[in-house]
Amino acid sequence: MSKINFAIIGCGRISKNHIEALINNSDDCKLVALCDIVENKAIERKKQYENSIEGTSVKVYTDYIQMLKNEKIDVVSICTESGYHANNAIDCLNHGKHVLIEKPMALSLEDADKIIELGKEKNLKVGVCHQNRFNPPIQKLRRAVEEGRFGKIINGTARILWTRDQNYYDQAPWRGTKDLDGGTLMNQCIHNIDLLQWMMGSEVENVHCERGTFLRNIEMEDFGAILIRFKNGSIGIVEGSACVYPKNLEETLSIFGENGTVVIGGLAVNKIKTWQFADERNYDKEDDSTEVDSVYGKGHTPLYRDFVGAIRNNREPYISGEEGKKALNIILEAYKN
Repeated sequence: MSKINFAIIGCGRISKNHIEALINNSDDCKLVALCDIVENKAIERKKQYENSIEGTSVKVYTDYIQMLKNEKIDVVSICTESGYHANNAIDCLNHGKHVLIEKPMALSLEDADKIIELGKEKNLKVGVCHQNRFNPPIQKLRRAVEEGRFGKIINGTARILWTRDQNYYDQAPWRGTKDLDGGTLMNQCIHNIDLLQWMMGSEVENVHCERGTFLRNIEMEDFGAILIRFKNGSIGIVEGSACVYPKNLEETLSIFGENGTVVIGGLAVNKIKTWQFADERNYDKEDDSTEVDSVYGKGHTPLYRDFVGAIRNNREPYISGEEGKKALNIILEAYKN
């Protein structure tokens, strides 16, 4: 079976994880092209890939439209600034390419819907990079939710207590802006918000938010809190900070029900801190905690494996455009108040 050809648009910090995922899935897919308006960034990623996979040759572009026209590409991974995701994805879909989009998939629901509908119209796959859904502790928690072990779910909390100093924002002027990024809720918190809403088992009824810009010289918030009422009556609480002194403190997802309590923490929601249920199952005794070396975790590798499987088997990706839109909707509702 021939390998699926990938290209990447945007060769900033997150693209490193996409390269690693392609390397780890090299039996099924290969990288054929990279594009960044700063050519040296693409060249660095080219070296990362070629030094790991013998006999490969990756083309470098600074114009992604030319790349789409010139190269034989099946999938484009979009790793540009958030505000460009929608236009990049629409261009790629219009050129007949499947798209795997870094979070958030867009900065408006209108653009998210355009991407989803265009994918359906063109019979192309749309995937969104909420890679933490693949974390073993998160998969274990999802299993417990699907088995109804919590009974009535009362509330869940997503806490993202990190630090991002002014140098972080100054390194890339798009960070913290309204048009290209958003604040802590959109940038740092969206992964955990996605996990929270995924576990609560209900659509959102209403959202209330308080946020502010306390320490960083940016356009959007460096701290935000969201209160979510779900249609099944449960309540979600989000706390997201870029102001924690002096370093990242935690990223924690907690789910509380009448018959169960689970807390997952660690650097990238990768460690089970609390696992208590009224009933007992054999898998309760398994330690699904994993070691990670960054807040991005290790979920990109199974994310790519699933996306390739979706193409080969003509099914929806595990994290489709519709799934990727759900956390975006909560954050955009929060930004209204």
